[in-house]
Amino acid sequence: MLSAFWFGSAFHWLLLLTILMPTNVVGFVGESQKGTYLGALTAIGAIIALVVPPLVGAHSDRTGRRLPYLKLGVGVNLGGLAVMGVAVATLGGMTGFWVYLLGFLLVQLGNNYATAPYSALIPQLVPPELRGRYSGIMGMLQATAQLLGAVAGIAIGQLGLPQVVGFVLIALTLVVPAVITMRGVPEGDAPPARTGESMPWTQLFTFKPFLWVFITRVLFALGQYSVQPFLQYYAGDVLRQRNEVLSSSLMLACIIVASILSAVVGGQLSDRVGRKPVIYVAGTTMAVAALLLLLAPSFAVALALSVAFGLGFGAFTSVDWALGSDAMPSEKSYARDMGIWHVAFVAPQFVGLPQGQLLDWGNAQGGNLGYTLVFGIAAAFFLLGVILVRNVPDTRKAAA
Repeated sequence: MLSAFWFGSAFHWLLLLTILMPTNVVGFVGESQKGTYLGALTAIGAIIALVVPPLVGAHSDRTGRRLPYLKLGVGVNLGGLAVMGVAVATLGGMTGFWVYLLGFLLVQLGNNYATAPYSALIPQLVPPELRGRYSGIMGMLQATAQLLGAVAGIAIGQLGLPQVVGFVLIALTLVVPAVITMRGVPEGDAPPARTGESMPWTQLFTFKPFLWVFITRVLFALGQYSVQPFLQYYAGDVLRQRNEVLSSSLMLACIIVASILSAVVGGQLSDRVGRKPVIYVAGTTMAVAALLLLLAPSFAVALALSVAFGLGFGAFTSVDWALGSDAMPSEKSYARDMGIWHVAFVAPQFVGLPQGQLLDWGNAQGGNLGYTLVFGIAAAFFLLGVILVRNVPDTRKAAA
């Protein structure tokens, strides 16, 4: 019940960011500027994702409630999806792009309004000694939802369905899990915060567990968002696939199936051996796979490397929520602090703008130089995250 909304949100962002938006942007602005405009779109949306969660989370802590924020946020999110769908179905050119951008901003506002209070339920309800296991379950549900998103992308591309069908699927797959969570996790199930003072947000980064978890989360997200928005373009420009939507969806499916296999195992393993050893292996695997994708001689090899990347990504995802929950300094400010931690995941979307410009510039030089630069930078972010995660103190024993 608790993880249901995360399932819907994962389907939402996979289908929207990696399949629908790249195709829609090309339709609005053309091939020559696709990287720049797609990067700008994600960067502008990230502004809302940067500001909203901490503010809404702090308000949720003061009211002591979580689920009303989820309800309102999902409503705004659905409205934004409707605006984006109308722009795709009825408008074109830059006029369509600006309306599409407005819808995307509403999507970001609604989804992030819901996320911070919802995220607070995880450390609030799950005991420290079980967080790895439940983080793994969340990771598995996230990966399963992403797999369904990739399958939906394949179906839309193969059947020649209108793009607006994708927005309808996103809306349905978001609202049903949200209802399950709102009905299955009553407010009364969340225990009240224990006595004690919360740490002022200005001092939050002086708490070393939170500081280093935040920094390493930023680095892994930078690696992810350096490549993810442009995967569809990579399939066409580098792998020479005629059906870019189908090919990128197949790559995503390989990544996600592999991540499902490693998610639950990684989460349970982290409860026994610690979070950091799992991160070491996961991050290194993702970095190596990102580099080898540049050398893939065929689409079949690229699919095999996608499986390897997925194994690392699933293991990382399985530990991600547990590591973040362990790093919370105070039980009285779970929503605010999880909202600030959430910034480490969404703020790196800003990298889409410079990476998109770098992609277009490099490719204009010839030899797919843009992809070499973008994928190489992504691998560097993953490796730096692996190196710095060793600075995260182990708080599990203290929490227990």
